[in-house]
Amino acid sequence: LLTVKPDAVTTMSPAGCPHVNGFKVDNWKQNLRVIYQCFVWSGSAETRKRKAKSCICHMCGAHLNRLHSCLYCVYFACFAKKHIHEHAKSKRHNLAIDLLYGGIYCFMCQDYIYDKEMEQIAKEEQRKAWKMQGIGEKYSTWEPTKRELELLRHNPKRRRITSNCTIGLRGLINLGNTCFMNCIVQALTHTPLLRDFFLSDRHKCEMQSNSCLVCEMSQLFQEFYSGHRSPHIPFRLLHLVWTHARHLAGYEQQDAHEFLIAALDVLHRHCKDDNGKKANNPNHCNCIIDQIFTGGLQSDVTCQVCHGVSTTIDPFWDISLDLPGSSTPFWPLSPGGDGSALNGESHTTGATTLTDCLRRFTRPEHLGSSAKIKCSGCHSYQESTKQLTMKKLPIVACFHLKRFEHSAKLRRKITTYVSFPLELDMTPFMASRYSLFAVVNHQGTLESGHYTTFIRQHKDQWFKCDDAIITKASIKDVLDSEGYLLFYHKQFLEYE
Repeated sequence: LLTVKPDAVTTMSPAGCPHVNGFKVDNWKQNLRVIYQCFVWSGSAETRKRKAKSCICHMCGAHLNRLHSCLYCVYFACFAKKHIHEHAKSKRHNLAIDLLYGGIYCFMCQDYIYDKEMEQIAKEEQRKAWKMQGIGEKYSTWEPTKRELELLRHNPKRRRITSNCTIGLRGLINLGNTCFMNCIVQALTHTPLLRDFFLSDRHKCEMQSNSCLVCEMSQLFQEFYSGHRSPHIPFRLLHLVWTHARHLAGYEQQDAHEFLIAALDVLHRHCKDDNGKKANNPNHCNCIIDQIFTGGLQSDVTCQVCHGVSTTIDPFWDISLDLPGSSTPFWPLSPGGDGSALNGESHTTGATTLTDCLRRFTRPEHLGSSAKIKCSGCHSYQESTKQLTMKKLPIVACFHLKRFEHSAKLRRKITTYVSFPLELDMTPFMASRYSLFAVVNHQGTLESGHYTTFIRQHKDQWFKCDDAIITKASIKDVLDSEGYLLFYHKQFLEYE
């Protein structure tokens, strides 16, 4: 064992933690493999049962609180309650392993450490466990190829991302009434998970490269994050949109919401899922578009006679919300707690809130005698009520405020102000928290107008994208804007 005092703190050098050498004696590799096999990755059903029974804190008996195991004597204890720290101090056992993620913690360095040999053993045992469970390398880590290592050696300079960094901000030239496209491109290129996907070269194309919209989006992300400051000309993107979504072809002003749905649909069709199967089934797809944008909307239709309930669940990419001032009655809202206070939205000025619109969306609706449905219980047509609920929320929730009203007698834009928050708590509808990262606005009338986008670059830094012109914006500018499309990103992500 090391003879360094347990309360002394040493600094980990660039070469790594110096304290692992005290563990690397005798048959240490085999011992570490056994710990990974039995108590961390647990590939077989038998080892998972053993882990569930035996991996409890030896001090308090808890199963949770970030359990760690001492590498020297396989002693289990809580990290959160510092029980494993007490063990390390009393026994002078300086290394412990996280039983959930497999990281090695050094109590002398007071940090998780990296050791090339230990890391290799961890990866090998993880792959074995995944293979036993039939998972494959779904969550395997990225490692540079020999070619990439060579490029890194020949290009030692690194670009640091600071709080005032403008990489990712780039204007788009208007090619003739194409602001509807430009504003959506700005929102998509600043969607965090979509950006990470395209900048890590995850797309493997099997189409002709000159016809694949996903390939063009990948190139677009490269252009945005290249560091170039001059406005980009998206002529290839426009050509591909005209090719694959012919209803948007031409130089007439189009609807930004309609373009968003068309773009997601084409991207979805051109993507392939992790298993290499084409994404033909919109209800079950593992492509990046569905992983980020697809949610599940549940519709419950209740018969007013026998009270039988018919339930369907449909996928959605956005939620279209009615506004006060339209021909559709808005009030009263659905019963239940008011989520406006929860989201920091205020009714003091009489403004309608985004939470109001969501409560209106999820309220029960009486279908009436003119819309009877055939009840499977009564075996006849009956009046019913319909209620929509959110069965599954997507990672990115897009809310479409229905500002354009088209009817036989009326064509107009609804300018009702809707208050929306920076942080959206969906607890009244489903337990998730969201952060605002993009807002698309429309200025003008139904016949003639212009689209712009507010995008979040860093935590509290906002910019206004008006085609080729990008200017700094305040949070007040964002929240005071009218709002047409609101893009929220889930704050916490979990593996499914």
